[in-house]
Order: sequence, then C-alpha cells, then structure tokens
Amino acid sequence: MPPPLTTTASPWGPISALLLNAFLWGIAWWPFRWLSERGLHSLWATSAIYLVAWLVIVARQPSSALASLRHPGLLALAVASGMTNTCFNWGVSTGEVVRVVLLFYLMPIWAVLLARVLMGEPLRALSIGLVLLAVVGAGIVLWRPGVGVPLPASRADWLGVAGGMLFALTNVLLLKHASAASASRAAAMFAGATVIPAVVALAMAASGADVPLPALQSGALLPLVLVAVLFLAGNLALQFGAARLPTRVTAVIMLSEVVFAALSAVWLADEVLTLQMTLGAALIIGASLLSALSSRR
Repeated sequence: MPPPLTTTASPWGPISALLLNAFLWGIAWWPFRWLSERGLHSLWATSAIYLVAWLVIVARQPSSALASLRHPGLLALAVASGMTNTCFNWGVSTGEVVRVVLLFYLMPIWAVLLARVLMGEPLRALSIGLVLLAVVGAGIVLWRPGVGVPLPASRADWLGVAGGMLFALTNVLLLKHASAASASRAAAMFAGATVIPAVVALAMAASGADVPLPALQSGALLPLVLVAVLFLAGNLALQFGAARLPTRVTAVIMLSEVVFAALSAVWLADEVLTLQMTLGAALIIGASLLSALSSRR
C-alpha cells in the first residue's frame, strides 16, 4: 500500500514511474522463461527474486518489517501476495502470455465480490454491470469452437484466473489493514512472495510434477540478480508513482501492462492476436478502465 497522496509539481515523473512498473510486469514472462530454460523454474525464480526485496526492506526498517510476522492480518496479506505471484509468474512463463494476462485482469469481478464479503460494501448497479462486461470478455477469450461452455482450457489459464482473484484479495487486504506501517505491509507481501512459491515448488516436486529442484546454470546467476534488482526497482517506482497520483489514474496507467505483454508476446514468442482475442481484450480492459474511472465517486 503506497503512502498517503502527496502533491508533485509535474505528473510526468510519477506517470513515467508507473509506466516503468507496468513495462517490467508486461515483459516479466520472458526472463522467467529464460531462467526456466537454464534450470530455474519460475516458482524458484520468484522466490529468489522476492527474497532480495524482502532483505532490502528488513535492512532498511528491521523493526517495522519483522513486526509483520506477529500481525495476523498481515500474515493473511503475505499468503495472498505470495499466491498472486505464484499464479501469475507460473502462468505467464508456461502458457499463452496474452490469455493469461487478460484472465488475470478479470479483477473487477473479484474486487466487487470480495469487497462485498470482506468489507461490507454494497453492490451497485455499475459494479454489477462491470462484472457482466468482464465475464462476457472472458467468455470471448476462452471460447473454442465445439467445446461448449467457455472455461479455462489449461493450467496456465486457471493460474491466470486464480492470480487475478488473489490480486484482488491482496488489494482488499491492503485497504483493510491500511493502518499498519507501510514497511510492515511491504515486508509481509515480499515475505509471502518468497516463501509461498518455494513451498508450492517443493510440494509439486515431491508429487512428481514438472517442477524440478533448482539447478541453475552458472552463467545464469548474474541475470537472476539483475532481474531481482529490476523487480525491486519496479516496486519502488510503483510506490513513488502511486503516492503522487490519484488512485484511479494509477489504475488506468497500470492497464498498459496488457499492451506491453501483448506486444512483447507477439515480438518475442510469435503469439498471434486474433480478432476474437482482441474483442475479448477490449471488453476486459474496458471493464477495468471503467472500474478505475468510477472510483472517483
């Protein structure tokens, strides 16, 4: 959760910072796939990357960071954040990037439902309309001729859906525990993103699934460190930008992640943006965009 909104002379610095964060997340699938090809599955890579971020937080503010371990609400935040990163990074590193990212951005559905259940917020007509719009978009993205009801067709698809749901839960928990120290919240999220992927990887490896134990090639260690530094820089950029712009503006700018993901997937992974995918994307992004703009109320 970013610190309270502050003023800034020019919005271009915060906007640039948010675009940097969206760009890094939009192309995150590529370094995860590169590392996986060199012996480090995306789950282990996620754990290693966020361990660096967690250590930085602890080094800067050890008391506030370690306090998160004694706060039940922040432990729930840690689990939600850890599962979000587990699902998203695993999904984009193994599946069709654009599909996974779009399914992840079904967040308006989950945000509305979770805010109702956990925060007691009323269901407004606009919220229900946005949910329906996102559902129609998802149906178009998932539809395959002769298959029947459009449901996720692969593990990567399900990971994208689950990741978006868990990210919505993370945001609701951030709002619910806004009174906790910023360093404590950040430490909880980074700790969860360190521990949860490693636990899932161990469980999958023990069950004989396709998640081998780490065997990183020697030449890939420096790129791993570089990716960790870039992810930390992206998080700092997000905090800088989100602290200086209205929430609705931040949400709209962060939707550019879908654009970066789509362009990078077409360029680097030879994915094809069909008319069906484009139409579904327009509805899903439109739902997220309207949700962000309606937050001014």
